[in-house]
Amino acid sequence: MNPEHCTMKWMGNVRKMSSVLDSEGRVHYEWRGKDVLEDMPMCPVNEWVGQEVRVSFEGVIHCVETGKAIKKTYGEGLSYDAFLTSPLACPSIIRPELSRIHEGVALRDEAWERTNHLTPHVVYLSQTSHIKVGVTRKTNVPSRWVDQGAVAAVVVAEAPYRQLAGEMEVALKDVFSDRTHWRNMLKSATPDAAALLEAKDEALDALGAAYEPFFDEEDEVHTLEYPVLHHPEKVTSTKLDKVPVISGKLVGVKGQYWMWEDGRVWNVRAHSGNRVEIAVN
Repeated sequence: MNPEHCTMKWMGNVRKMSSVLDSEGRVHYEWRGKDVLEDMPMCPVNEWVGQEVRVSFEGVIHCVETGKAIKKTYGEGLSYDAFLTSPLACPSIIRPELSRIHEGVALRDEAWERTNHLTPHVVYLSQTSHIKVGVTRKTNVPSRWVDQGAVAAVVVAEAPYRQLAGEMEVALKDVFSDRTHWRNMLKSATPDAAALLEAKDEALDALGAAYEPFFDEEDEVHTLEYPVLHHPEKVTSTKLDKVPVISGKLVGVKGQYWMWEDGRVWNVRAHSGNRVEIAVN
């Protein structure tokens, strides 16, 4: 497939969208799927918003790690065997406080965990469906906020490794939720910098002197603007194993969701490994 044909028709295996944030805080999505495990040309998703877009599922799924044909996925596009052994499903991904690589102890894959968990991490507050707390690698800022559909975010602290950041997150879960309510996230929202900074002060107070050396002293509120023409009043989640074809006018992309004019939404990330055809008119 030639790159110039990306906006017309695409066929391959779904992967999480990547994104770039411009100087004005506008999110630009990039579709980087695979042909099983082989790289495919990048497609600029923002150009598809406002167009008639059809997503068709062929009923075929390939494990995102091994490429093996499978009937269902575990985690994000993994076969069951890969889910049990792959570092992509390491327990410390969901629960950062479980990481022990800073002690020289690997939970799954030492080299992978040293590269991904023994590296600076940030504790942040983001405005998604509400103000929530989270942890991510420093190099994942701001893409992590984009994936969550945050309209604004502020860094609370920076830790030299994942476990310490996770420890701070656990301490803050008594004050802030760590989950996003996706239906509310897909509604229109205006960034509230004052509320985020007030929440940051509350977070720093809750963490206390023990974590003060890691506090972020800057109060920079990052704002994000998504390619959305309008937000549907009501949204209905559509899964391709139940409804193999979704078509209509694509009115927005936010987080890892595509939104159609009739209120149907598709969680791209949740369909990792699914082999689909995307046609744009």
